[in-house]
Amino acid sequence: MGELGKIIAFSNQKGGVGKTTSAVNIAAWLGKKGKKVLLCDLDSQGNATSGVGISKKSSDKTIYEVISGIRPASETIIQTEFKNLWVIPSNMALAGAEPELVDEEDRVYKLRNAIDGLRSEFDYIIIDCPPSLGLLTLNALVAADGVIVPMVCEFYALEGLTQLSVTIRQVKKLYNKNLDITGILITMYDKRLNLSKSVLEEIRKYYPDQLFKETVSRNVRLSEAPSYGQPVVYYDKHSKGAISYEKIAAELVKRI
Repeated sequence: MGELGKIIAFSNQKGGVGKTTSAVNIAAWLGKKGKKVLLCDLDSQGNATSGVGISKKSSDKTIYEVISGIRPASETIIQTEFKNLWVIPSNMALAGAEPELVDEEDRVYKLRNAIDGLRSEFDYIIIDCPPSLGLLTLNALVAADGVIVPMVCEFYALEGLTQLSVTIRQVKKLYNKNLDITGILITMYDKRLNLSKSVLEEIRKYYPDQLFKETVSRNVRLSEAPSYGQPVVYYDKHSKGAISYEKIAAELVKRI
């Protein structure tokens, strides 16, 4: 038996920060580099699911059934058409999960109990969290070895990062002593804006070890790729976005 796979949650309670884009593209790059990767879509919008070309409409084999204990995770895994990349899909059914979990005793351990056994089959399990700090995100943080925080360089971003850091510390203390921030990833970066530069400097000051060296700039091909159900590395591997995510995936492997 080789080494067990690592579980990484992509989380930011703020929406629209490139969280799903980052989870999908880093997962695709790791797969392309020969790692076996499971992408776990924990967002009821199902964007990571459709982003790897899987229809989120019809299936009753989704992460909702896994978290609700209706079926084991192994029965919901779908192989994508991309190299070494599998997905546990999500759809709107997942929106009903949080209220159902509230009264359950082991509510924060549902995901961990469900996917821990898959570590022996994958090198990486990447969880795309919903844009909130609710019970589903808590489940992801309890299950994960590390968190990647995608964020944009704007004024409120630092406030959000502080909140998330507090949550991560609490989860570490109460439920998962191994949890840490694996990396902070700057997305939609515009180096022409002074605000972007100054926010980046602030983050560098407070989180020097966590900040990824590479930033992801706004990029047309990157925004187009999901509508074709493809990670950008397959949609246009020479695009700026694809090259950035390749560097980030390489840095991630080194860190872990």
